[in-house]
Amino acid sequence: MRILHTSDWHLGRSFHRVSMLDAQAAFLDHLVATARDREVDAVVVAGDVYDRAVPPLSAVELFDRALHRLADSGVPTVMISGNHDSARRLGVLSGLVERAGIHLRTDPAGCATPVLLTDAHGDVAFYGLPYLEPALVRDEFKVVKAGHETVLGAAMERVRADLAGRDAGTRSVVLAHAFVTGGTPSDSERDITVGGVASVPSGVFDGVHYVALGHLHGAQTLTERVRYAGSPLAYSFSETTHRKTMWLVELGPEGEIEAERIDCPVPRALARIRGTLDELLDDPGLLRHEESWIEATLTDPVRPAEPMARLAERFPYTLSLVFDPERGDDDPRSSYAQRLAGRTDQQIAEDFVAHVRGGSGPDEVERAVLRGAFEDVRVDATAREVTP
Repeated sequence: MRILHTSDWHLGRSFHRVSMLDAQAAFLDHLVATARDREVDAVVVAGDVYDRAVPPLSAVELFDRALHRLADSGVPTVMISGNHDSARRLGVLSGLVERAGIHLRTDPAGCATPVLLTDAHGDVAFYGLPYLEPALVRDEFKVVKAGHETVLGAAMERVRADLAGRDAGTRSVVLAHAFVTGGTPSDSERDITVGGVASVPSGVFDGVHYVALGHLHGAQTLTERVRYAGSPLAYSFSETTHRKTMWLVELGPEGEIEAERIDCPVPRALARIRGTLDELLDDPGLLRHEESWIEATLTDPVRPAEPMARLAERFPYTLSLVFDPERGDDDPRSSYAQRLAGRTDQQIAEDFVAHVRGGSGPDEVERAVLRGAFEDVRVDATAREVTP
């Protein structure tokens, strides 16, 4: 069975205030054409169809057109909700569109009810595990300690139990939206940390033939059978070095895996450039970036006059301007943002406690209180976003 694995469309998202709608439409054209030209048997979308719970109408219309075209092509599509999606909104009318071969899996309670597709070698069971926010699904999975590994493990126990009751030759594919250990994140994914631990081991998915992951925006192979498709478009300058692709996976009669990366259309190259303003304007080596989307980091010791306007004369697609004067960390002029770079909210809060106490940081009980407070805020924000 030939499977096209994609994820993290983030329909409706912009890139530094530049609309990506046309680029997203071009990607969906490419996806449909690939499914047709490569004679794909199933398309799987591993979450984050939209960029936010209530997407703009233009994004909904784009999604609607894509589903119609996939249905018209006769290619079954299985998709799950991600942490950016409202699972309940995305799942509306799922029973109706299923008749057209579009299978939306957004309810955690249905994670062990597969979409069954058949080829010449028998059945392939596709299990959709939508994004599982631990604090919101702990009752469904009857777990005492709510964590990503715990709830995903409980969901996979249900999957394996269902699979055990099927014919011995049934092959299996799991769609999941999670941060799996060994994956490399970028700046454009929303934090899903719970209790300081966001990642789950790939071994939680043992027992199935292929795991189509979503959430991380770089295409990655964690094991032969566990892969991230990544986002089809770059959504931050941290993705400058990414090669944006989909996975074309051949699932053999015994569950063998062969995978090929299919390149996605690139609307415009990305580049990060760094130096003083005069260096950036004069460097002949930067000629190749003059038509790229640019993030420029200026290292001038004093902020130059009208830097964005002057950069735009050479680099008209400059989107982001960062000031990072070359100073030591102990320089009193070092910015507050620079001092906080790379530190978690928990670390910043603990440093604040130490500062107001004159050097004595929080003890273990107080650290636990801080962790609980940050977690409560994060879960509350998630719950409010996905509530219809």
